[in-house]
Amino acid sequence: MIMSSFSWVTALLLLLYIAKLRLADAQIGVCYGMLGNNLPAAKEVIDVYRSNNIKRMRLYDPNQAALQALRNSGIELILGVPNSDLQGLATNSDSARQWVQRNVLSFWPSVKIKYITVGNEVRPVGDSTSWMAQYVLPAIQNVYQVIRAQGLHDQIKVSTAIDMSLLGNSFPPSQASFRADVRSYLDLIIGYLVYAGAPLLTNIYPYFSYKDNPRDISLPYAIFTSPNVVVQDGQYGYQNLFDAMLDAVHAAIDNTGIGFVEVVVSESGWPSSGDFGATYDSAQIYLDNLIRHVNGGTPRRPWKPTETYLFAMFDENQKNPELEKHFGLFFPNKQKKYSFGFGAERRREFFANEFNATVVPLLKSDI
Repeated sequence: MIMSSFSWVTALLLLLYIAKLRLADAQIGVCYGMLGNNLPAAKEVIDVYRSNNIKRMRLYDPNQAALQALRNSGIELILGVPNSDLQGLATNSDSARQWVQRNVLSFWPSVKIKYITVGNEVRPVGDSTSWMAQYVLPAIQNVYQVIRAQGLHDQIKVSTAIDMSLLGNSFPPSQASFRADVRSYLDLIIGYLVYAGAPLLTNIYPYFSYKDNPRDISLPYAIFTSPNVVVQDGQYGYQNLFDAMLDAVHAAIDNTGIGFVEVVVSESGWPSSGDFGATYDSAQIYLDNLIRHVNGGTPRRPWKPTETYLFAMFDENQKNPELEKHFGLFFPNKQKKYSFGFGAERRREFFANEFNATVVPLLKSDI
């Protein structure tokens, strides 16, 4: 029997939608912060991840209870080396070996560690973390050498996480560059990342850009609701601030001339309270749209979905200032703060809408 043209088209559309939806699932993780005195036990938290089909996690330090609970969960992990550990790991290779043995090899492969991020938002100039900058690359290299010696350097990538303050110019995105006073710090790290085939992890928050400059940055541009291109940058048109910020990082790396490095968005979120622009509605719209958005690329990298980690899993009542207490996707009692879903729950909704909009009209026209 020869399959009709309708059947072929329908089958192809179904396969494309399923592939697209699985890809969307794969791009999103959630950061698990623990700065609260009312948070659930680690095992309960892992259960919340799994019941909500959240397949990736960022952990800021090697919390042993969390690592134990992650065993055989199937959740991929960014494992953090805290800033407080940088000096010891940089100056003593035995300390790096022991750290990796205790926190990585003792759990691998039942815990699916994908990245080790050595330090978070270390700023080499004019910051309380500046004294740590000298230790970041040596600590990365020492950890990498231990991972490499175990033959795991293709499965576990070692990197660090930066924030947008290291960019000196970010507008227009194609002309972005890192600050001159941080180049001696970052260029060596980028060179290592090129050698190791590792991504640069970057924390990207359109919220803070909007809060600091609402005169020039509109709320629709910041939360993915602008109906048209807002910034035209040569051949690249930007309809949302997230893409513009991420492509500024892409361009800043490219403009060093050192080599190609991928970027993983290791944090992005929007607070529901606590300061200007921090509202429940804006947070829900931003987060929901971000989840939808990242399975596609940016104008500068249209072929590459954006691996992104939402900040954060819970509201954390021991963080300061007040704003920092309100980034959670869930309340400490494990109830969802927002109505949108993840994974399979999202697939069902999306599939129904797309099928009705695209496949059903084809079916009707073919009958």
